[in-house]
Amino acid sequence: MNTKTRRSYTEAFKEEAVRLVQESGHPVVQVARDLGIADHLLYRWRAEQQQAERDGHTRQSARAEQVELARLRRENAVLKQERDFLRRAAAFFAKESR
Repeated sequence: MNTKTRRSYTEAFKEEAVRLVQESGHPVVQVARDLGIADHLLYRWRAEQQQAERDGHTRQSARAEQVELARLRRENAVLKQERDFLRRAAAFFAKESR
């Protein structure tokens, strides 16, 4: 059985890789090959950093905001389900008591 493990990279590594692309003048594909990573990762890291800079954040804080937003959306969905369940239960018991 062929199982692949997912590699993780530190924020410092990601920032350094993006800095190399910006300062070296070499194409993203070449820098990615030199670092031994997939070029689509480096493109994504660069885009994330550019977006964060436009928004006045660091890449890391923008990522933390995305994670927090996803958590809040999941929590909101659970709360809506609970609210709807309680509404139906209250309506059911209101009918029973008549």
